[in-house]
Order: sequence, then structure tokens, then C-alpha cells
Amino acid sequence: MMSSQTKYIFVTGGVSSSLGKGIVAASLAKLLQAQGYKITIQKLDPYINVDPGTLNPYEHGECYVTNDGAETDLDLGHYERFLNVPTSQANNITTGRIYQSVISKERQGMYLGKTVQVIPHITDEIKENIKFLGSKGEFDIIITEIGGTVGDIESLPYVEALRQLRWEMGEDNLIVIHLTLIPYLSAAKELKTKPTQHSVKTLMESGVQADILVCRTEHELNDEIKEKLARFCNVNVDCVIESVDVNTIYDVPNHMYRERLDKVALKKLKLNYNKPDLNSWNNFLKKYKNPKNAIKIALIGKYVELQDSYKSILESFIHAGAVNEVEVNIVPLHSEFINSKNVHEKLESFNGILVAPGFGERGVEGKIEAIKYVRLNGIPFFGICYGMQMAVIEYARNVLDLHDANSTEVNPNTNNPVIDLMEEQKNITDKGGTMRLGSWACDIVKETLCHSVYKTESIDERHRHRYELNNKYLEQLHEKGLIASGKNKDTNLVEVVEIKNHPWFIGVQFHPEYKSTVLSPHPLFVSFVSAAILNKSK
Repeated sequence: MMSSQTKYIFVTGGVSSSLGKGIVAASLAKLLQAQGYKITIQKLDPYINVDPGTLNPYEHGECYVTNDGAETDLDLGHYERFLNVPTSQANNITTGRIYQSVISKERQGMYLGKTVQVIPHITDEIKENIKFLGSKGEFDIIITEIGGTVGDIESLPYVEALRQLRWEMGEDNLIVIHLTLIPYLSAAKELKTKPTQHSVKTLMESGVQADILVCRTEHELNDEIKEKLARFCNVNVDCVIESVDVNTIYDVPNHMYRERLDKVALKKLKLNYNKPDLNSWNNFLKKYKNPKNAIKIALIGKYVELQDSYKSILESFIHAGAVNEVEVNIVPLHSEFINSKNVHEKLESFNGILVAPGFGERGVEGKIEAIKYVRLNGIPFFGICYGMQMAVIEYARNVLDLHDANSTEVNPNTNNPVIDLMEEQKNITDKGGTMRLGSWACDIVKETLCHSVYKTESIDERHRHRYELNNKYLEQLHEKGLIASGKNKDTNLVEVVEIKNHPWFIGVQFHPEYKSTVLSPHPLFVSFVSAAILNKSK
């Protein structure tokens, strides 16, 4: 259903951060995709980091990785999970990347002696990046989310670029959705529109008029409030969209459909409206909301205080739970507080444990104790990236009797570096964007648990790491029952390990959570949840 020209929808935010611009953008994209339109979403992030790869998860939540090896904002995970379409480097733009590019051009003499300024040079670079995806001719509509809140100093160049683009493209080709908050004052028992009025006014002071208001609220908006917002914010009443709090982010597309957000947006863009086909989506929701059983999984890591640190893992469990028609209750456990004395007490009630990705030495010994416990007690185990490396260390120490076995990341002087820095990483000093990143091929060994899960001999999975299983120890581990069931044939690096005589024990060097979507749940998560159900029944 390609239109003659790619159309753009911008999503801005006002009043407060964390209102869910990414979820609204992804939900609208889902509705448009379900009508046959080709859609993608991009995120403009106002911070000066070139990408989130060097940001602490406490600061910014998880760092999401695309097939082409871009380290991006976690919102790109939502985009992929909703649309079931991969994103790329071009879908995430940061102020750091914009300035890096402009400064590089200036050093090369590309501005011919001109004084380099925010306008036009920074804004032109932003516009060029925004239009890059559209220039490919692959998409009917591109939704662009501007991070931060209107009025922030950091986001001003993006809003200015938006103002210029709107002037250049025309109102039929570019519309603006402003997501805002309608707070409820319990003392007055009233919803208040004033913060939204001020937010829209701030946006207008930058030369941008919102076409559609999406209003986050805890209580339903009556007609009087909608009319008041329309009058004071210069929008039609049908363009005031209520976004009331829902039980799960996966309810938002249906709620936006009932509010006719897609219909209003298409009308503004002068595109045809067709009733969206949400059958597959609603089948998933039905299974998710009507589980026949419940299981309890321990998520062991070191960033457990902040749910966003493991966002893709938590969402992958939702997808896998729906397939298995089971409620997956995730209990985060801080590995720093697990030791040999309390490990039984902490883990005995769980149907399965997942040891999460991470970096550094904090909490390592707790992870190793947890893995030893589940290995000896036949509890399903799933180790991702660092979790896989910890499983190898635990096995080397307690089965191979290499008591000082470790990773050189934790102890550079260990006599038994069963996990070591990859050869190509040894001369790298820069931290940003230098890990083994993106999609890599892996060959699966037949007649293994991993092969029964994937049902194929060749897979592609996304990576984000510097350390790997040291192949010098591979034969010893294999002889004692730890099998390398997945390898990259070009590099000979081990990607998957499993234990022969165990109900379900798999460690993977890659990040399967990055590829799980609503309509394509990841087979490893589906199989692990299934094993946990079986463990519970025993």
C-alpha cells in the first residue's frame, strides 16, 4: 500500500518524562501496520553520548542491540516487539552522533570556511538523519519519537528541525502527536488541563503546532475536558485522544484503536483508512490474560532494583508464557546476597532460574553458587552472556576441580582462565561500540537439547560481549559432560553450552531476548518456560 511519498509522524512529550512515548508510537505503528502500511519507528535521543553502550543500566535501562550491531535505546526493543520488524543503526539518533558527524565534517573542510552553528548545521544534520530511512523508499510512514520533554534545552535542536521539516514537507506529509499528562488532584477531586495547555504553548513557542493530543490519565476524560483541551490547544475535539492507564503495554494498541488514533492520523496525512487486522495480536493477549497455570522464575543479576535493566528478558518471558498458557512470575534476586549458606533457602521455591547478563566482578560468586545449586538439584537453568560464562566457571571449579578457575575479567591473574578476552579485543582501548556486537551465525550440534529447541542446524543471534569460553579447556569440559552445542564456524567461538544429564541446562553467549517478539516468541524462552512447568509438576 505504498504512497507516492513517505509520510512522517512525530511524537513529542510534555509535562513529565516516562509517559510512554515509545509505547504510544509502537502502538500506533502496530495499528497502521495491521492495515497494510509499511512502517518503521526511529528514536531521537537528546543526550550527548554517541550511543547508550557506555551508559550504566541504572542510568538508562538496558542497552538494546540491533542486527547490524548498533547499541541503541531500549525503546527500539518495544518497536521490534510490537512490529516484528528488525530495526538498525538508522533507527536511533543521538545528539552525540549528530555533533560527532558535524565536527568530523568541519575538520574535513566540508563547510568551506563557514562558521559552524546549531542552525543551520546541527539542524540540517538532524534533518538528514531523519529523512535517511525515508530515502530508501521502503516505508509508507515513518514514526519519529523525540526523546525528553518539550522545553528541555537538550531537545530544542530537534524541535527546531521538526519545525523546518514541517514547513518543507507540508502539513499533509508530516503531523505532530503530543503526548502529555492530565494530572488528577485528589484533594480537589479534579483532572487538571493547565499543565497540558502550558506544554502545548511551549511547543508553539518553538514554532510547532501539535495536530493530535494523546493525554495520559488515571481517570477517563469527559467531553467537557476534551472540548476545553481542543479550544485551548488549537486542535479538533476528535484529535484529543485519551490514554488511560492499562494493565499491560500490550493493551495499548487496542485502546488506541478504540480511541481512533490511527483513523485521525491517517485522515490528517490524507491516507486511506482500513480496519486493522489485530487477530494474531488479540490471540496472544487472550492467552497471556488467561493462563492455565503459574510458575516462579528467579532472575539473578546485579541490576535487579531497576526493571528496565532487563527489559527485553522480562518481555521475552511474557511472550513465552503466553505460548505455554502460563503466568510467569519473575522474582529478581540480587546475586551479591546469595552465598553457600543461604542458597538453598533462597532458591528452593523456584521452578527455574535465569542468570542475567552483566559486567564486572560484583555479585559473581553469588551467581556461581546459584548455578551450582540448580545444577546439582536438577532445576532448569538458563544463562545469558555473563550467565553462560558463570556456568562454565562453576563447572570448571566443581566438576573439573580447577578451584581457581575464573574469567580474566574478574581475575586477570587466574591460573585457569576458562573465560578469557577474545583475541581481537586485546588491543582495544575505546569502550564505546567496540564489543562483539550484532548478529552472528552459529552452527548447532545435532542430537543436543539446543538442536531440539531450535529444530535447525544454523541460527543467527545478537551479541554484546568481549569475553568468551577459552577453547583450551573445551576438551576437558566436554569429557566431564559440559557440551559445546553451538559454535561460530568462522571464529570457532563457543556460543552455546549445555549439560548432558540435566532436565534443562543451557548457557548462551548471545542475547536471545533481543529477538523475541509478540508474534515470534524466542524458542529458548518458550522451551525454558516449558521445562519450568514440568519441574513444577514434579
